[in-house]
Amino acid sequence: MRHVIALDVGGTGMKAALVGASGELLHQARRATGRERGPDAVVEGILGFAADLRAYGAEHLGEPASAAGVAVPGIVDAEHGIAAYAANLGWRDVPLRALLTERLGGVPVALGHDVRTGGLAEGRIGAGRGADRFLFVPLGTGIAGAIGIAGRVEAGAHGFAGEIGHIVVRPGGTPCPCGQHGCLERYASAAAVSEAWAAACGDPDADAADCAKAVRSGDPRAVQVWQNAVDALADGLVTALTLLDPRTLIIGGGLAEAGETLFTPLRDAVRRRITFQKLPTIVPAALGDTAGCLGAGLLAWDLLDTTDRTEVTP
Repeated sequence: MRHVIALDVGGTGMKAALVGASGELLHQARRATGRERGPDAVVEGILGFAADLRAYGAEHLGEPASAAGVAVPGIVDAEHGIAAYAANLGWRDVPLRALLTERLGGVPVALGHDVRTGGLAEGRIGAGRGADRFLFVPLGTGIAGAIGIAGRVEAGAHGFAGEIGHIVVRPGGTPCPCGQHGCLERYASAAAVSEAWAAACGDPDADAADCAKAVRSGDPRAVQVWQNAVDALADGLVTALTLLDPRTLIIGGGLAEAGETLFTPLRDAVRRRITFQKLPTIVPAALGDTAGCLGAGLLAWDLLDTTDRTEVTP
């Protein structure tokens, strides 16, 4: 059965699958990233995982994978197949596409940025399915974004498109590691809400999920922390939709797991802020933590589709 390898590399774990032509998951596996062993060991772990997946496909599906897609965090030069930098993995300028192509017997390999790859999956087969323009915003440790246009995700001229978390929403505010002050992710990420709620309730172990639970129980301290985050998020999103005019706004990540505790006030806050702009549909992400892996599979199949079209072009 014809299939591709899909790999989603995270800071602590790697998710992988063998994906069929219709997007079906024929085999799934997970492994630790092993970043504590250093960047060289992480790269070797990725290569070894991919090789094991190739061997599994050859044994159980009758043939090795026809292509591979891999999503990685940090700065990615997708055009040249280079994982340029990832603070949480410690690597710089890793020619990951070339290394994987060699390890996998010469098959084509696509390399993508983890958030944009997850956004590709959400846009094509998830919450944004059928939308010609969408913005995918995962609210996790930080805040990133993926700009979807007609079935693809825009990377920008230098690979930095979609960095909505570094829109300044509170000028002169909290310092951000990026060098600015008042960035969106310092107020509305899951990490920021966790930090604010831990300080408000006096429990250093409290997190954003605990804050959401306290909001539902009516705790006024939690309501204030939550509203501050929602207001900041709405300010950033209105800036983004003013620039991009998406038809669908997809919110994912850990904070979105709060469900309507987040989405009801967020929709209201965005609606209050818009003037001439068109209000997009604001929906939760549908694919959860499988989005990156599914998106990597889509990247791999796109490579094969391009190859097939090239081969039949007169």
